[in-house]
Amino acid sequence: MNRKSGYGKLVRDRIPQIIREKGAEPVTYVASPDEYRNRLRDKLGEEVTEFLAADDANAPEELADVLEVLHALAAVLGVDAGQLEKIREAKASERGGFANRIVWTGNR
Repeated sequence: MNRKSGYGKLVRDRIPQIIREKGAEPVTYVASPDEYRNRLRDKLGEEVTEFLAADDANAPEELADVLEVLHALAAVLGVDAGQLEKIREAKASERGGFANRIVWTGNR
């Protein structure tokens, strides 16, 4: 079934099964590759928003959700988790990470 991308939301693969186990029957469809990519981008925004709103106790779980979406987006782009980590490491080696807590306020 093909639906407009504005209807419904992308959910984790086991959510329909979990809904069934609770006695309801979910209505779902499989997104096309283009819709999937767009919905993953939307999902990333949703998960980042949830992370930003979370307190310190819930932040790790929300951050894990962000990471799950990042891995899915990378896969859509043909990049596996190992390749993504190598790209991250190369950027960190070239430009540094964020561990030193440096805040830039402009140039003189």
